[in-house]
Amino acid sequence: MKTLNHLFESNLAWARKIKEQDPEFFTRLSKIQNPEYLWIGCSDSRVPANQITNLDPGEIFVHRNIANVIVHTDLNSLSVIQYAVDVLNIKHIIVCGHYGCGGIKAALEDQQHGLIDNWLRHIKDVIRFNSDQFEGLDQDQKLDLLCELNVKEQVNNVTNTTIVQNALKQGKEISVHGWIYNIANGILKDLKT
Repeated sequence: MKTLNHLFESNLAWARKIKEQDPEFFTRLSKIQNPEYLWIGCSDSRVPANQITNLDPGEIFVHRNIANVIVHTDLNSLSVIQYAVDVLNIKHIIVCGHYGCGGIKAALEDQQHGLIDNWLRHIKDVIRFNSDQFEGLDQDQKLDLLCELNVKEQVNNVTNTTIVQNALKQGKEISVHGWIYNIANGILKDLKT
């Protein structure tokens, strides 16, 4: 089995650089995890939550999956939301999609991709629910529209979880936001959901 020594070397260089800039950084980081934000984003390696928002480690709690989908039967996603809301007492849940998403693109295609097709079924439902909005659009326009509509659908799914509903009934301050990230220019856009 190959080792990934270059990643360990990169880690050491990164840790040394951080310590030089802020000698107490890791001491502070190890003592707290008190983020205000839960970021639900895509697994795409080009969409790192901390870097996009310019937040330090510990300032944002992150869950990522293919195409930032939240399904009411996915215990992984629901466990993350429950922990964030009930234990970390986060104030904001951000569902962030991105333009050019491979999962969204695959959902638009009329071909099989394997096991992932079961996950993409949820996105195909978004297409079905909004089919009239896709009429007359070219493929790139359809992709961009579906990226946005998927975020809006997932915001709805998060908002309707028993976790968020119960938190609101208990009077907790919690907001759910829908954002989209443009990889081509690095800018976030609020979809006002």
